[in-house]
Amino acid sequence: MLALRPNCECCDRDLPPESDEALICTFECTWCLDCAEGVLGMRCPNCGGNLVSRPIRPAHLLEKYPASEKRVLSSLSACKEVRARRRTA
Repeated sequence: MLALRPNCECCDRDLPPESDEALICTFECTWCLDCAEGVLGMRCPNCGGNLVSRPIRPAHLLEKYPASEKRVLSSLSACKEVRARRRTA
């Protein structure tokens, strides 16, 4: 079962389970569409794999199978810059 991580690992934007803007790689690294296209070139910087739309877990299953609450942040310098710009905006 997918963890459905709660945020973009690059900009730290919230990506709730119903988000259609969440992308993942085969290891479930999670990115928003803006960062995937603009910063990462549609490739996971961790594994080099392609990024695809994360499936949406139906709301009626979230109670029994909740999404992860653990936030993960990339140490990629470009992502650190994105987060810094986001904090000052």
